[in-house]
Amino acid sequence: MKIRGFELVSTYTDENLLPKRETAHAAGYDLSAAETTVLAPGEIKLVPTGVKAYMQDREVLYLFDRSSNPRKKGLVLINSVGVIDGDYYNNPNNEGHIFAQMKNISDETVTVEAGERIVQGVFMPFLVVDGDDATGERTGGFGSTGD
Repeated sequence: MKIRGFELVSTYTDENLLPKRETAHAAGYDLSAAETTVLAPGEIKLVPTGVKAYMQDREVLYLFDRSSNPRKKGLVLINSVGVIDGDYYNNPNNEGHIFAQMKNISDETVTVEAGERIVQGVFMPFLVVDGDDATGERTGGFGSTGD
C-alpha cells in the first residue's frame, strides 16, 4: 500500500529526478528541474520537475523556495509557497506534474540547468473547519481550482 511519495510523470524517465532528502533531519525533499529553463530578467516561468506526488487524505505537499535561490541564482518561487493538493495527483490534464513557478529577480538572464535543485517539498497534514462539506472534484491541472 502506498502512503506518500513521488513518481515520474509518463514523459520523463530519469529516476534521478525523484526527490530525496539530503540529510536525516531535513524536512524537505529537493525537487529538481527536469529541463533546462532560461529566464530573462523579470520573467516568470513554470519550471517542470518531471514528478508527481501522492499522499493520504487530509495531507498536502507544500513547495518552498530553496534558501539559496535569491542570493545565488536571482530566482524566487513567485507564489511564495506552492500548494500541491492530493487530488492533483494523476489528474487528467497533466498527470499531476509538479511545476515550480519561478521569477528571475536579477538584472541578468538566469539559466536553470536540468537536474538542478530548485524547490523543496514538505508533506504536511491539514485541518478542516466544522461543517466543511466540500464535495467538488478536480477537473484540471495547474491552477484549475480557481480563476
